[in-house]
Amino acid sequence: MKITVVGYWHAFPEAGEATSGYLIEEDGFKVLIDCGSGVASQVQHYCDLAELDAVVISHYHDDHVSDIGSLHYYRLLQPHISTSPQKPFTIYGHGEDSEAFEKLSFEGKVDTQVYKANQSLRIGPFTLHFYKTTHPVPCYAMRIETQHSTLFYTADTGFTTDIVQAAAGADLLIAESSFYKGQDSSPFGHMTSEEAGQMAGLAKVPALLLTHLPHFGDHKQLVIEAQNECPDTHVETASSGWSKNI
Repeated sequence: MKITVVGYWHAFPEAGEATSGYLIEEDGFKVLIDCGSGVASQVQHYCDLAELDAVVISHYHDDHVSDIGSLHYYRLLQPHISTSPQKPFTIYGHGEDSEAFEKLSFEGKVDTQVYKANQSLRIGPFTLHFYKTTHPVPCYAMRIETQHSTLFYTADTGFTTDIVQAAAGADLLIAESSFYKGQDSSPFGHMTSEEAGQMAGLAKVPALLLTHLPHFGDHKQLVIEAQNECPDTHVETASSGWSKNI
């Protein structure tokens, strides 16, 4: 499985970048995990929009879903700007906010499907399992598996032992780190760098990628603070275009 960071900022994108968006690829199949501000533009550095097979949305905060509208308009215009046949395209989301879920579909150009925590979801070569997080709105972390590897994405969440258990043994943990050690992140349903490191250590993952990064402070400090909690794990911060095969 190849993972590429399309966007990683918390709340809003820095100039020329994007909020949450991650491209996963296996056997020519391409799935976008979350589609926040700027993602529709930035993902085109890594693949053509026509190559996307699906999008999976963790929750309906704008920094994770706002560019869905751009994908809608692309699908509307694609037949008029390309001679290539339009392949099926599905957006997956939870159904706990029915109004937000309904906005994922668009004029017969985009299929939608609800995922649930107690069911696995098969998308091409990927099998996804969903875990409710601690966040002000319904949000789901994802364990994404292929025959060869496992990725765990926390989405937005406070620290919970349930998420630790769900992430256990993954080849790569992509964990949010919206705050620095010593700051109180719990009222916002987010994690600190220290908590992300603790999660990685308890889950015994070999690699941790910190994402959903704050717009203040020195991101190098996030790595130091997380690494202190998981000395056997390789820790990095997300950046545009960061890529890894697992």
